[in-house]
Amino acid sequence: MTRGDLIIISGPSGAGKGTLVKELLARVPRLWVSVSATTRPPRPGERDGIDYFFLPEEDFARRQRAGEFLETAEVHGRHYGTLREPVEGHIAAGERVILEIDPQGAAQVGRNAPESVLVFVRAPSEDELRRRLAKRGSETAEQVETRMRTAQRELRLVDTYDYVVINDDVRRATDELVHIIDSLAEKRDN
Repeated sequence: MTRGDLIIISGPSGAGKGTLVKELLARVPRLWVSVSATTRPPRPGERDGIDYFFLPEEDFARRQRAGEFLETAEVHGRHYGTLREPVEGHIAAGERVILEIDPQGAAQVGRNAPESVLVFVRAPSEDELRRRLAKRGSETAEQVETRMRTAQRELRLVDTYDYVVINDDVRRATDELVHIIDSLAEKRDN
């Protein structure tokens, strides 16, 4: 059986990674999106095991010490991570696996799984990114500014990625991601 692909979708908070991943799910067969674990509380409407695995700090730390994560990151005072076992199982089953993670985590996975493909998603401008963050309504003005400073640091990492997708139009950006994913299968088959 052919092993699947590991595709990292990464970029600043507010770039639209989640929206693009939802679009990919509707268009790409045999695609599995990993659910990250986090110590942050759920936002309105988020469900445990669907949007994230919401873990208490102690449980997250225990799992981290046990080596159960492919990557972990601390972002804005909260811990995030990707559980190793389900990802490796889906890849072994020949599925295309998407990790939607922040750039800290993407760098770790890139080092630990060099066969992974890293895609950086960015908003078309800093002003648009700020507008998207403010529109979510889940952060205070101070938190939006903290996320903007983080985004500026993350944008400096763009040269370490295999691909950059500017999310200026959801349909166009999704088309670009589909093309990237399809090209992986073509490379593998040749």
